[in-house]
Amino acid sequence: MRITYIGHATLLLELGGARILTDPNFDPRLGRILPRVSPPGVALDALPALDAILLTHAHADHLSFDSIERLPHSVPLFAPPVIARWLQRLGYDHARPLAPGESAAVGRLVIHAASATHRGNRYGFDRWRSDANMYLIDGGETIFFAGDTALVGDTHHLVERVLWNAGRELDLALLPIGYAPRWKPGFRRGHLTHEDALVLFERLRARVLVPYHWGTFRHVTATAHDAINRLRKRLESHHLKAAVRIIEPGESLELPANEANAGAER
Repeated sequence: MRITYIGHATLLLELGGARILTDPNFDPRLGRILPRVSPPGVALDALPALDAILLTHAHADHLSFDSIERLPHSVPLFAPPVIARWLQRLGYDHARPLAPGESAAVGRLVIHAASATHRGNRYGFDRWRSDANMYLIDGGETIFFAGDTALVGDTHHLVERVLWNAGRELDLALLPIGYAPRWKPGFRRGHLTHEDALVLFERLRARVLVPYHWGTFRHVTATAHDAINRLRKRLESHHLKAAVRIIEPGESLELPANEANAGAER
């Protein structure tokens, strides 16, 4: 299993003989006011051949129309049904709906979907487009990709249903981390802080955590590194610090199959 952090929520996942790209965004800025502070860890035109693209929701930092346009339209793009239908109407015929509770095969992989706790509509008026997915990728080795979500009582239920109930454990948790100042209390209703991510990691019983959603874009209320700096500080005394792997944009993590299949030991 090999994970490459391209930036923000864009990761290249290689497992089970397939390559999957998550939430592709190679834009130089978000809108006109949020500049990218580091280039994509892998340039879009340098990507290897892909087998699937996973899209979690419609927010501009996760759904870049420019990036989707430049990626091969022969590669299936899985998204929440309301987002997939929207993309199809815009001419992206390779968009495939994947509803919570459903699964899709990509070669030897099976991709499972569940609802995320996140309002993901693109614009303020399109509440009907607010669906957001989380994904579990199973190719013998397993990866949970959270997209954007809050920490709620059932955030781990996809892993429980697919893996724990079959006597299996999760190998890798890919979780977003964010930071918001005290005067923005609503942040955690749809996002994970670095502390929330550590709590969810432990609930998921995964062997390894890789955090993302940092080091890429400067935000209105936070810098690109506020969350990761706080996570690094917290890990100095956290009991799971050895299981957290922080990879910079452009870096990759190799998780050998014998390590991945060993499961989590808590």
